[in-house]
Amino acid sequence: MEQTIQKTQATQATETKQTWMTGSEALLQGLLDEGVDTVFGYPGGSALYIYDAMTRNAEFKHILTRHEQGAVHAADGYARSTGKVGVCIATSGPGATNLITGIATAHMDSIPMVIITANVMTSLIGTDAFQEADIISITMPITKHSFSVRDAADIPRILHEAFYLATTGRKGPVLIDIPKDISNAKLLYETYKAEVQLRGYVSKPALDNEKIEQWLEAITEAKRPIIIAGGGIVHSNASDELIQFVNQTQVPVVATLHGLGGFPSGHELGLGMAGHHGNFAANMAIQQADLIISLGSRFDDRLTMKVDGFAPQARRIVHIDIDPAEIGKIINADIGIVGDLKDILAYASTKAKPSKAAGWMDQLRQYRSQHPLRYNDSDTEVKPQFVLEMIHEASHGDAIITTDVGQHQMWTAQFYKFNHPRSLLTSGGLGTMGFGFPAAIGAQIGNPDRLVVSINGDGGMQMCAQEMAICAVHQIPVKIVVLNNRVLGMVRQQQELMYENRLSQIDLAGSPDFVKLAEAYGLKGLRASNKEEAIAAWKEAIETPGPVLVEFMIPMDENVYPMVLGGTALDEMLLGDFE
Repeated sequence: MEQTIQKTQATQATETKQTWMTGSEALLQGLLDEGVDTVFGYPGGSALYIYDAMTRNAEFKHILTRHEQGAVHAADGYARSTGKVGVCIATSGPGATNLITGIATAHMDSIPMVIITANVMTSLIGTDAFQEADIISITMPITKHSFSVRDAADIPRILHEAFYLATTGRKGPVLIDIPKDISNAKLLYETYKAEVQLRGYVSKPALDNEKIEQWLEAITEAKRPIIIAGGGIVHSNASDELIQFVNQTQVPVVATLHGLGGFPSGHELGLGMAGHHGNFAANMAIQQADLIISLGSRFDDRLTMKVDGFAPQARRIVHIDIDPAEIGKIINADIGIVGDLKDILAYASTKAKPSKAAGWMDQLRQYRSQHPLRYNDSDTEVKPQFVLEMIHEASHGDAIITTDVGQHQMWTAQFYKFNHPRSLLTSGGLGTMGFGFPAAIGAQIGNPDRLVVSINGDGGMQMCAQEMAICAVHQIPVKIVVLNNRVLGMVRQQQELMYENRLSQIDLAGSPDFVKLAEAYGLKGLRASNKEEAIAAWKEAIETPGPVLVEFMIPMDENVYPMVLGGTALDEMLLGDFE
């Protein structure tokens, strides 16, 4: 994307007086002007002017994480749960490169973020100076746009444009790199409010009424329509519009992982998650549908599995997305509509007619009744599925749940029933271990009055466990769940089922005592090894003010089912003990 941004002739803000500031002071004030209430970060030499400016700005709230990866994931969790921009700051070189996994995570999942990195002085750039890294080039494939500041006077404009880019169109992370000398240079500051225009950038495409009406006509002609609700429903705040549209058309709905909560789990036309570990009814709905309607889903491989075996009976496929590059990229679309889902669904609801899906839904309910999500429960062991059911029951489906990646992530998607959008925060695209716990911290800061539960495996929990320190320091009341099976569970399951049970490098022996680790950081720690202990421990955790870690000792050999093996189609599900 070209960096040349055109300024309109609109008058810049006259609401605030022009004030002489350093680049660092302007950065902090600009963030406040954009409505930022919390920034996560970690200082270093090149960022010290920025951190020094914080001592003179009482309004500015900064959370010192214990690792830059914790900062970027916390900002991500804040953004996912609130819908606002998440912001993090790091110093040059290793500070900036430690953000890369988190930036890629946000990029893959279309999360609005502004990442601020300090850099060495402009005179040293390109000399391989101490703690220098070309973070612009390194992150170019994983940011929506990047700015390299060369004049302190540009900071107010660049900040305003960065927030605009992060939050419009297909949302995503934007990086601003500020050399040390620029952060200390003087400028005449004024709040920047000029309209942003970027050559070739369309932030909100106009409604294509003709194509929308073609789509609605296809619904009236179909006998077995299905809606795939993707993450775009959540990103566009279109949950209410989707519910209205579904109530009007009576078309059943399956969800992607990121679509969970965008359509309430308890709705009579909801079938739950489809895909790699999707439930039987949802996967069969896709495979037997004569009309596929994808709303904000990019048809990634976890949903489609074997692409040439996907939706073989579909006579028409409708793909609606804010990003034109996604339409037709993986699955050919007979009707492709580019636009904002909130606007499209609102317009479509004024024209939509009921479908002929009543008999079709009866068939899907039968599938759901014949093959529900189930597991072999136990009183003497703690089954992970039971833990998720227990957490759901205690929270009535209203908590914000974060996960890492692996078996626990899929059990959460299957057995916790999400009532609201922005309630499941999980790394679906990049699949980042270490994401879940710091994301929960960001979510709790952004939603102080809601219960936030971080679901982790014993592997991923060790990747950002140091962030328990800030839970203790700030009394951030995240409830931390560790499902401890003492192995890399999803790797073990795949090795068992796809590699003839040749188990390699999955043993997590030597992991810490998580209860003692929590206590070392100043948190309460609890452990449960059977169902009775699990119930008591979770009750105590919920009733305890402040952060609590609960370790549930689960069976090492428990698998996630249903499962579709790589290279097979969605209707070729393994159902485990319930084949």
